[in-house]
Amino acid sequence: MSTHAEAIEHGHGPEAAHEALAHHFDNLEQQREAGALGMWVFIAQEVMFFGGLFLAYLIYRMKYPTAFMAASNHLNWKIGTFNTAVLITSSLTMALAVWATQTGRSRKTQVGLMAATLLLGFIFLGVKAYEYNEKYVDGLIPIAGWFDPVGHNVHIPAGVTTGQYQMFFWLYFAMTGLHALHMIIGAGILLPIMWMAWRGRFSPEYHSPVENFGLYWHFVDIIWIFLFPLLYLLGAHFGKGH
Repeated sequence: MSTHAEAIEHGHGPEAAHEALAHHFDNLEQQREAGALGMWVFIAQEVMFFGGLFLAYLIYRMKYPTAFMAASNHLNWKIGTFNTAVLITSSLTMALAVWATQTGRSRKTQVGLMAATLLLGFIFLGVKAYEYNEKYVDGLIPIAGWFDPVGHNVHIPAGVTTGQYQMFFWLYFAMTGLHALHMIIGAGILLPIMWMAWRGRFSPEYHSPVENFGLYWHFVDIIWIFLFPLLYLLGAHFGKGH
């Protein structure tokens, strides 16, 4: 096989770049810009969605400050800090994966960086599952029949109702659960992108799927950067509980 033919097969020649071009675009740059615009529109919609949850949390926190402050102390801030470091590191590996495709680094480098991002994502989800199990053991799952903090010897301050405690954990599970769902979806999207990288589909001329996924992954990480202090640190008593 000639060098030219090998370049086409492995996704590095002009013909290969042309094959990646959808029929309704004039060139790859136009296709890349359209894809990026679509991703930014999607992110804007997600910002509004999570913004509604953040607003609800702040409203209820102002309404029940004592309950939310006490309930937040049942969250393990050390584990939350670890998970924050994991996600920040995953953002770094994803940024490097984008760089690797933009600069035409080897398939091994591209796939390795994406695999590191995926592994860090799974570590985050595993730690989150451990946290959820802790809440189950303490009777803090906000579902009828499962929410029983008193029966599990969880101290509730005077003047605070179990309903107020339950509201905190409703919001905690809603926000962190949706965030985790976005991470699971992201992992599912990253797998075929890794396969494309292994097949040599990306080059300095064509790498928009990696760029767009990078935007999504950074967005998910930024959401956690807001969730972490809001849920784990605001009003927490670091010398007590966890």
